[in-house]
Parts: sequence; C-alpha cells; structure tokens
Amino acid sequence: MPQLVLLAAIGAGAYAGYRWLRRTAEQMQADLKAAEVEVKERAGATRAKDLGRLEYDQATGQYKPARRD
Repeated sequence: MPQLVLLAAIGAGAYAGYRWLRRTAEQMQADLKAAEVEVKERAGATRAKDLGRLEYDQATGQYKPARRD
C-alpha cells in the first residue's frame, strides 16, 4: 500500500511539473510574438531620408544628391 501512495505522489508531482512547464512555454511564446511585433513596428517607423534631386556620378557608379549652386 505505501508503494501506491508513493506512486500517486510521484504522478501528481509529474503532472504539476508538466502543467508548470506548459504555462511557462506558452508565456515565453507570447513574449516572443510581442517582441517580434515591436521590432516590426520599429522597423516600419523609420522613413527614408529625402535627398532631393539625385544625379549619377559616373566615376563611382552611384547616385548622389544634386549640387545646389
């Protein structure tokens, strides 16, 4: 009979541990999703700087802001 009580106690402890682990994993997943949304919002909040008119520089092969003389 004591073996049955010990087995029941071990089973209850294992079940409680499983429930705690599942809740912790769900909370971590929710935190991760919230962080991903925040990163996406921050990335979308930055705007490209308006450089005005651009002209092509053949020496470098890149576009540069036009000079305002």
